[in-house]
Order: sequence, then structure tokens, then C-alpha cells
Amino acid sequence: MSVTPSSMQALPDRMKGAVLTPQGIAIRELPVPQVGSTELLVKVRASSLNRADLFLAEGRVHGGHGGAGTPLGLEWSGDVVATGGDVTAFKVGDRVMCSGIGGLSEYAVADWRRTFAFPQRNLGYEAAACLPVSLRTTHVAIATTGKLEKGESVLVLGASSGVGLMSLQVAKLLGAGRVIGTSTKADRRARLGEFGADVAIDSNDANWVEQVLEHTAGQGVDLLIDFLAGPLINDSMRAVKVGGRIVNVGRMAGESGHFDFDLHSMRRIQYLGTTFRTRSADEVQEIQHQVQADLWPALEAGRLGVPIDATLPIGRVNEAFDLMKTNGHFGKIVLTQS
Repeated sequence: MSVTPSSMQALPDRMKGAVLTPQGIAIRELPVPQVGSTELLVKVRASSLNRADLFLAEGRVHGGHGGAGTPLGLEWSGDVVATGGDVTAFKVGDRVMCSGIGGLSEYAVADWRRTFAFPQRNLGYEAAACLPVSLRTTHVAIATTGKLEKGESVLVLGASSGVGLMSLQVAKLLGAGRVIGTSTKADRRARLGEFGADVAIDSNDANWVEQVLEHTAGQGVDLLIDFLAGPLINDSMRAVKVGGRIVNVGRMAGESGHFDFDLHSMRRIQYLGTTFRTRSADEVQEIQHQVQADLWPALEAGRLGVPIDATLPIGRVNEAFDLMKTNGHFGKIVLTQS
């Protein structure tokens, strides 16, 4: 660990953090984590919830973590207070946006290759805590895996989540033509246009595929970014043009469903999956370089961001998880250490 004398004196041995217990989520006193050679120790200022946090809260395994005793929190922002011996890209005092495990604590460690420095603008900790996962996920889904070409049409299925809203913005930024977003709630559909959607559709409507076709000259979209999956997969294939692409990012509607292989073959659809759970830190670092090359100017200019629906102190962590479970939010739920 590399620390300055002043930061060494300031670091406590114990901290408060949210962990999964046999009785549910609880705030416990924990040891301050030690940094490895490629890690940063971050004084957490704000954390944001993701769907994957719900999996951990249910006791399921996500990315090698899970079960009782698991420290919670996959995405956070804060200040670097210590660095591992192999870290040269960051120093004590830097403001950073991180992903990893244990972000719902006073201190958390993150590999420097999974960490972004704050962009050069007046960005608050709460807003910054909403960005690392959404920036990486959307760039991979749209640019790398989805191979979006300028002028192509894009459908974001399940667009009112934080990463869904970022997908609308990134698709437009990277040159998409018509962008369509779906949400099952009318008030959310009314706001999708603020984030780049040209058309908003209710995926619970029995005729939603026909509406997509109506807005794409009867052909379907070139690229579908899918956060829902499950029982919607066959309708999704009907909403994509012959030879088009579907990138499966999330499975909010279900992790399995009937798959019409003949429809898939007849429409010659490329069905592609993406996740970060099976990527090495070096792979993530390369993705971060691509994100910074393509998205950072817009981020610094304030043209990219995710709305925060609710900001709660860490002591109300169970309330925050309950809100996410009900799917009653638009954008992100943030927890602060104050």
C-alpha cells in the first residue's frame, strides 16, 4: 500500500458498511479493506444501485460474489486515500468513479483498471456514482458488440432504467438515425424524448412490434439493445430487420423463455450477449479507453448523464433496495455516506 503520512494517520481500522446477513441487509462494523498492488482505497461519498445489487441481496451469486457476509454495493464515487504499489495512474486525493464490490461502505477498494477519474467539469459525487457501469455497458453494447453504423435505427427495450437511458443518449451520440425506446409506464415514456428517443412505445401493448415496424418503414430496426429478454425474445426478433442484430444486456423480464429457432434463422438475426462478469481487469481497461475516446468529450460538456430519482443516506439502505424492487423509480437510486 502506498499512502502519504497524513492519509495514513487519517485512516481508521474499522468502518460502517452494508452487508448481507441471514436476516437481510444490515449496516455492520467492518474492517477497512486493505489494497492490493493494483488497487485503490477510496473514501466513498456516494453509491448507486444496479439491478445486480438485487441479485446479491437475494443471496444469489453475481460475478463470483454472493451469500451471507457479502459486502454490498457495485458502483460508487469518492476520493482516493491509498494506492497499491503498482498503481501509477491515480494518486491520493483524486476524485474517482469506481465499480467492484463493497461500495455501500465508508471505504471500498477498486482495481485501478476499473476506475475512471472524474471528467473535467463540475460533477457531483452523486451524479458520478451513476456513471461507470452505464458508460461501459452502453458503449460495449452499442459500439463494440452491436457495431452501430451511422444512420442505423436502434430500439432500446427497457429504456427507463439508468443504463437504458444512457443507451438512448449514446446511440444518438454515436450517430444512430431513428432511436426507439420502450417503457411500460406512461409517465416514463413521456420522458424518454429528453434522453434521445424519437419514439416511445409500451412493450406491454400487444401491438408493440407493429408500432416498431410502422416507424421503420415496415422493416424493423437495425439494432435492438435488450434489457428485458425472457418471454419477449420472439417479438424482439420480429421487431428487428432481416440481417439485424440483438444485443442481450439484461434479463429484467426473465432469464429464460421459448426461443423460436426457425424465426431466428429465417430473419438471419445475430443474437449477441454481453456481460462484464467474465472480463478480466485488462479487458475492462481497454473498454475504458474506448469509452474515454468516444464518450468523454460529450460527458465533459454535460451532454451525457443519468437522472437520479432518489437520494437517501446509507442508513436507509433497506428503503433504497425496496424502492428498486418495486421498479418505481426513473433513472438511478443513490445512497450517500452523510
